[in-house]
Amino acid sequence: MTGDVEPDQVTAEPVGEQLRQGRERLGLSVSAIADEQHLRPSVIQAIENGDYSKIDSELFLKGYVRAYARQVGLDADAVIADLNRELEPARQQKELEHQASPLVSIERKKRRKRQVAKLLLALLVVALVAYLIAGYLAEPGTDGEAAPGAETPAGTVTPDQGQMSDGQDVQPVTEPNDEFSGAEQPLPEEGSSVPEIERVPPADPLEPEPTGAELEELPADRVPAVTQSTEPALQEEQLLAPAATTEARLQIAFSGDCWVQVTDAGGSRLVSGLRRSGEQLDVTGDAPLTVVIGAVSAVESIRFQGETLNIGDFRVVNNRSEFTLEL
Repeated sequence: MTGDVEPDQVTAEPVGEQLRQGRERLGLSVSAIADEQHLRPSVIQAIENGDYSKIDSELFLKGYVRAYARQVGLDADAVIADLNRELEPARQQKELEHQASPLVSIERKKRRKRQVAKLLLALLVVALVAYLIAGYLAEPGTDGEAAPGAETPAGTVTPDQGQMSDGQDVQPVTEPNDEFSGAEQPLPEEGSSVPEIERVPPADPLEPEPTGAELEELPADRVPAVTQSTEPALQEEQLLAPAATTEARLQIAFSGDCWVQVTDAGGSRLVSGLRRSGEQLDVTGDAPLTVVIGAVSAVESIRFQGETLNIGDFRVVNNRSEFTLEL
């Protein structure tokens, strides 16, 4: 029938209206809901009226709505699903505005230029490595083979030259050195006296080194003195400075339900979720730690590196505070 309505076409009631009906069904007031969540009544009224712009972020909005739904006995997951459908048009509008922003276009161009530069650098490195490898492989081998065209040392006869045309082998002949050759010396003139060759007395033979027994028999003035001049190399001691630690510890005790998020220096989210009354949070991470507390009034105590901090020292807006803790 044309009058039937398909299940997918049924439009669920707004999340704020669902929460209001649940609250009125239990006979609770806006102030009672706000006190339970440690929020201002104006925040609860904004949620019921669907005026989500008064909430700082979508993350906090979902936390408040989930806690509100559980408080009035509704299915929190179903309510959050309806909330996502309500927020989808606003998300798309923000995405369009973000894409139309000139800053986004400039950033996209910069990102593309950086990618092209990295690609060109990688190609340059690969080409340089290939060139070095090709040059290394093209070098002549070092296996002892003579390079072609190398000159033969003067005064030597190669094996090929040692073969006569008639097949007889000829021993290689080396040219005598000018300094030690028996070149013709001029004969002394007749009547002249030939000087006698000066004879050099033979050098004294080297005496063998005395053994241990002979050293004992030698007189003290003839015992060779053995000195050892070893200069040990001085080694400088390198004192390693202890590495500076950046690990920090954060402890928070809660007196009521509170949403909390903790992020470390690297951007890793250490904690993100709702904490119940009486629970304690103990987390460790690289400093500085960025802390976001959704309900400041639900925090009983906060300690950082073992020291108690005063939550009143941080800026609080709508019972919410966001601050950074450094060592």
